[in-house]
Amino acid sequence: MTEPLAPDRQAAGVEPAIDQLTVVGPAEVTATVRCMLGTVRLGAHFDRVTDSTAAIDLEVTRVLAYFGRPVEELDPVHTALVTLRGTGVQLLMSAAACSRRPVIQGANPPS
Repeated sequence: MTEPLAPDRQAAGVEPAIDQLTVVGPAEVTATVRCMLGTVRLGAHFDRVTDSTAAIDLEVTRVLAYFGRPVEELDPVHTALVTLRGTGVQLLMSAAACSRRPVIQGANPPS
């Protein structure tokens, strides 16, 4: 299990809501997400799914927006296909089976 993000990293939090998930492998998932809070950048780390106490450790490794064009970041209220790698893929799948969209919480890498 991973440690929660350090308090200084939580200050610049990011929260994408997940619409659809496709499991690529046990440690990789692609997700259609809508950015709800903050600008999600490549390398962003997520440590929690809302409404869950279980820890995840997922990193954004790719963002495809605007008809599949790779971009470095995703601004609030925009939607894109992101690739997430790490631990917690199964937790995302079970959260997505709920009646509402799961939101993952984390922070961007240091600038």
